[in-house]
Amino acid sequence: MNVPANLKYSNDHEWCRIEGDVAVVGITDFAQSQLGDIVFVDVPTVGETLAAGEVFGSIEAVKTVSDAFLPVGGEVIEFNAAVDADPSIVNKDAYGEGWLVKVRMFDPAEYDALLSPADYEKLIG
Repeated sequence: MNVPANLKYSNDHEWCRIEGDVAVVGITDFAQSQLGDIVFVDVPTVGETLAAGEVFGSIEAVKTVSDAFLPVGGEVIEFNAAVDADPSIVNKDAYGEGWLVKVRMFDPAEYDALLSPADYEKLIG
């Protein structure tokens, strides 16, 4: 499994990258591989303020639907329009073009508390 060293991870299989006071969030390569072919991503929370651990959307694959959880609290400021147009981008490039949302963080300490790449690798075995 691909676990980039420049990201932090949640126990719920989301990744997080910081750009100033904004967190870019997506699902991990492990998560997309477990879901299979992703056919729809729904993020109804743009403009909403959510706490870390709250559901920000859902990801629909051919055989299942899974909730997506915010790894850090803040205001959801953007949903990836490219993923809206072509959800399979998440399968092809989970850590790049397949990002899901951008969040204006309230507490950067929440990012610091996320799993390191090594800890995430232990979680997924």
